[in-house]
Parts: sequence; C-alpha cells; structure tokens
Amino acid sequence: MARLSPLLSPASTPRARALLLSAVALCGLMTAPAVAQTSPLVQFLGTIVLDPAFARARDPEGTAADRGNSHYVADAELERARTGDLRDLFSGIASVSVGGAIPIAQKIFVNGIDMLNLAVVMDGVSQNNRLFHHISANAFDPGLLRFVRVDAGAAPADLGPHAMAGAVVMETVDPVDFLDPGESFGGQVRLSFDSNGQTWGGSATVAGRMGALEWLAYARRASGEDYRDGAGDLVEGSAAALQTGLVKLAFQGDNGHRFELSAQTMEDNALRPYRANIGSVGRPDPLRLYETQRSTYAFTYENTQAAGYWDPRLTIGLSDVTVSVDQPYYPTLSPSQGENRTLSGSFQNTFHLSPDDTIVAGLDYYDRRSQYSDPSTRPIVEAARNWGLFAQARLEPTDAWSLSFGARWDRQDFVGTNGWEETFSGFSGNASVSYQATEALRLRGGISSVFGGLALEDNFIFNPGWDYTGMRAARAENVTLGFDWEQQSLRLDGEVFVTRLNDVRLSSYSANAVGDAESRGFNLGMGFGWDNGFLRASYAYSRIRVNGAPTDSYSALDLGAPLGGVIALEAQHRPWGGDFVIGGSVEAALDYDDLGVDSDQSLPGYTVFNLFVEYEPPSIRGMVLRAEVNNVFDTRYADRATYGGDYASVTPLYEPGRSFALTASMRF
Repeated sequence: MARLSPLLSPASTPRARALLLSAVALCGLMTAPAVAQTSPLVQFLGTIVLDPAFARARDPEGTAADRGNSHYVADAELERARTGDLRDLFSGIASVSVGGAIPIAQKIFVNGIDMLNLAVVMDGVSQNNRLFHHISANAFDPGLLRFVRVDAGAAPADLGPHAMAGAVVMETVDPVDFLDPGESFGGQVRLSFDSNGQTWGGSATVAGRMGALEWLAYARRASGEDYRDGAGDLVEGSAAALQTGLVKLAFQGDNGHRFELSAQTMEDNALRPYRANIGSVGRPDPLRLYETQRSTYAFTYENTQAAGYWDPRLTIGLSDVTVSVDQPYYPTLSPSQGENRTLSGSFQNTFHLSPDDTIVAGLDYYDRRSQYSDPSTRPIVEAARNWGLFAQARLEPTDAWSLSFGARWDRQDFVGTNGWEETFSGFSGNASVSYQATEALRLRGGISSVFGGLALEDNFIFNPGWDYTGMRAARAENVTLGFDWEQQSLRLDGEVFVTRLNDVRLSSYSANAVGDAESRGFNLGMGFGWDNGFLRASYAYSRIRVNGAPTDSYSALDLGAPLGGVIALEAQHRPWGGDFVIGGSVEAALDYDDLGVDSDQSLPGYTVFNLFVEYEPPSIRGMVLRAEVNNVFDTRYADRATYGGDYASVTPLYEPGRSFALTASMRF
C-alpha cells in the first residue's frame, strides 16, 4: 500500500518536507498578490489559460454525462508543451502518467491502465496499438495539437471499437487558430534552447485563407546531446532527434459543407539504449540505431450548419508506424523492422431531438495489419478487420439530470501468424448519469461493459509457431462514482474507479496466452482561480492486479503499471495584470511497495519543483519570451510510470536533472 504518512505528517521525511515546502512556496508565490480577490474564474491571458474548463467548453458534448470522468488538457498546458513531449503535455493531470524519458519510449497510463487498452483517436482517425515493447506505439508531437481529452473508464459508444478502459482524443491545429477575423495570412514561429543536453528546437506554422479554402503547414525540429540526470550522470541515448510536420487543407462553402484533409508525420532516428525504454539491465549494452516514423492521414466531411435530424459526419484515415532496429548481437537479423498500419473509417449522424438532447448513430470499420521482417526470414503478419454499429443517446430530461447511454456491436475477423483465422463478435454497453444535487454539488457515475476483440501482438515477438486455439475475445468492465463541487472561484472533484480487463492477451514469444487485470483507486482534484491567476492540483492513487495478485512492471507489461500515489500541482499568476506571468509546478510520487513477488525493491517516492516566467513585450505584438528552471532541486528520479524501477538489476531511464530553458515565440 502507498505510505500516506508524508501527507499526514509533513515533518516525517526529507521528501515529504520537500514536497510540502515546494507546494507552499508555489501557492504562496501565486496567491499572495490576490488573496483578497473573489471574482469568478476568468480568461486572463487571451486563450492561454490554465483552467481546463475553457477546453471543456469547446467540446460540443462537454456537459454530457459521459464526459463526467473526462480530463481536459488546459490551453496553457498545451501552449507550454509545444516544444516538449507527451510528459509535458499531461504533467498537470495526476491520473494520466507518462513513463519513459525520451519521446519514442514514452507510454501513457490512465488510471494505471496502459493506453494500449484505450481507444486512441487523432482527428477522428483510429490509431495503432502494439508495436515494439521497448518503444511507444503512440508518440505524438504536442506542438501540432489544439485539443486533448482523456476519457477515463466508461467511454461512449461513438468513440470507436475496443475502448476498453476509456479513450484519448486529440485534434490537430486548424488554420483558424492562427488567423484573426478578416485576416488571410498568419502563423507562428518558435525557438527554444535547453541547457541540459544543449537541445535546440524550432518550429514554424503558417496558415492562410483564400475565399472558401483554408490551408496550414507546420514543421518542427529538435536536436541536441545526451542529458544528465539529477546525480550528474550522463543518460546515454537520450539526445533529442525529432522531426515532425503537418499539412492541412480545408474547404467550407457558404452552406456549411466542410471538407478537410490532413497529413502528419513524425520521425526520430538516433542511437538509443539497447532497450529504448530502459537505461540498462545488469551489464551495459551498446547503443543501437532506432529509426522510427509514424504518419497519419485523415479526411473528414461535416456540415457545420447542420441541425435537426440530419447532421452527418464522415471520416476516413490511415495510421502507420514503422520502426527499424539494429541488432548488434545478431548481425544476420539486422536491421529488423516492424510495421503497424490501420486503415479506418466511420460514418455517423447526429439526430438533434432538441437543443440539449441528441442521438448519435452510425457504423465504423478498421483494417489493421502488423508485420515483422528481417533479412533472415519472410515477413510474419497478424491482421484484424472489424465492423461496428453504434448508437449513443445524450439527454437532459430535467435541469438537474443528465443522462448518456449507448451500445455497439462489433465483429472482428482475425488472422494469426500461422494463417489461423477466427471471427469474434460481441456487444458493448455504457451508461452515465449526472445529477445536480445542489447549486454547488453535482454527483456522477458511469458503468460499461466493452467487447475488446483479440489484440494484435507486439510484432517484434511474432512467432509463426503460435497455437491460437485457446484465444478468446477480451472484455472490460468499468465502474466510476464521483462528484464535482464548485463555489465561486473554488472547484473540487473526485471519483473512485474500478477497471477490469478479462481475457486480455499477454505478451510472450513462447506461447499465446490470456489473463485478467484490474486497476482500482481514486482521484482527487482542485482548481482555484483569482483575477489574474489559477491554481490546479490533483492526487491520483491506483493499484493494479494481474490474475488477482499484486504485480511488477514486467508482469503488467501492455496491461498497466504499478503507480500508487501520484501528485500534480501547477499554478500561474500575472502580477497586477501586467506583461509578466510567473508560475511553476510540482510533480511528486509517494513510496509504493504493493508489488509482485518478482519485484526485489519498492518504488521510491520523489518530488520535483519547476518554475517559469513569461514576458510579453508590449511594444512587439504577438511575441512571448519564456524562461524556466526545471527540476530546481536537481532530483534524480525516474517517472513513476517508467519501466523497471522495481528491480535492483534494472537502471531505469532517469529524467533530466536541473535544466535552464529559454523559449521565444512570435505570432504574426
């Protein structure tokens, strides 16, 4: 169990004192100039706000009952992660953990469950799941995102198939995000430097409008050297080597018909640790070249002026991830290559029964193919096709009650590495309810049972000799109960959750197998705003079991991670409403020892304190200068979701030690 005494007895450990002092210093720094202010939360930095309520307000279904457990990345979090990575993007949400210190190794966990068990959607396009177990199947560049939402637990039926433990929904930037009303051309340029690793970064976005045609182009590059951890040790294979790009075209007529086409790519080609998500195991291994590339193409049609019973939306897309890996110990296998490609499409119609009541119904499809190849063998392939029918109702029968319920049916045709074929099918159902008990208090809950099909395996462990006869379709069950309380400028929220994964595929080269996993815990959150600032804090606790027993990192591979208690706190303030913004954040994890028998050490807690200041020169419209000190106390730590911290023989990928970073952006 997590040791909660550091919170209950602040003087009990140096780590607890550091956490308490960091939080108090940050809160005092932010709130001291405005303790007398009691005005409602306001949008004090244009669109750059730390309050996620503004992101929720832009979600057409943001007030629906099935969004009760959704977490929105705030505008300020998006903006400040644009020169960073996924860990920067989700650092303010304790229930969303990102393990792995370099982009290609970063894996996302929601309520302790691996994102491989969630639906992942980018611009409406279903993304790939498993690839190579030492890298992430879903690495994204925050610089090209305009909206990010995490649905934890019960997910609605219209989010797509196999949303067993929820969903992660992302949208890329649009041309209108860079164009003021009446403008036909605009954009933004960013330059950044980080002292730890001598990392230089730059990005440029240009957008335009010509009558009914809109266009956008985005490019980013980051390069540097290996960084040092909090102990001053060099983390070999950690150098930045990232290139990303996005092109988007859209046509919207006067009658609201909108056609949008986008293409994005992300490359990371560099020497990385032999196991890219681990520093080393036992003796040091040589670095090896990882060449990774992911691409997503999306086409969308919708009518922005639609109403009544005909409001269609069509999405067709392709997601492709390829990784080529050198094999220094096995030259005849070098380079080995894995590829996962998903062609998907969906058509849905929204029936507007009233301004507050809708039913969304439609069908979706994916064709997913995963392949492994090397010079010594012919390609080995697993593939799956899935057809789904779905309907989701979102109703507000009274001012106090909000209901959401839906169902879907999926049929999956699966082909194994040895040509084995089988068809799986099943129903999924979900229901969510929200009740405004008082003017300040809202109660909510959700439940779902989800057909998960048979997942494609990690293609770097494909075995043509696998026996599939005992394989079954997975199914997940989710239950959440929570509350939201809001009084003037203060918001509190919390929930308890249970997610059960039944008959999920377990990673193994030797034999196919299925097993069960369960994550349960609770989340607490707080938001407090004043005239020129905002404070956001959250605490998440999750405990995962595999086949009914406490688990270690390896046994939980592709299912979840042993996380325990995680804390996130961030704040910002604009003194006297001027040209400066000051702020900072605290990231912390408590000691955790509820681990499996194969673990030989507990997971140590840590506290990390970060500070920043931003300046908008009044004489240069559109410019923002930012200076930050990350990991102020030079703590040596691996993020709680990083693999291997529970083994004495494993050196995990440690996060960077103290660093000084500068960023300059100019909007034109």
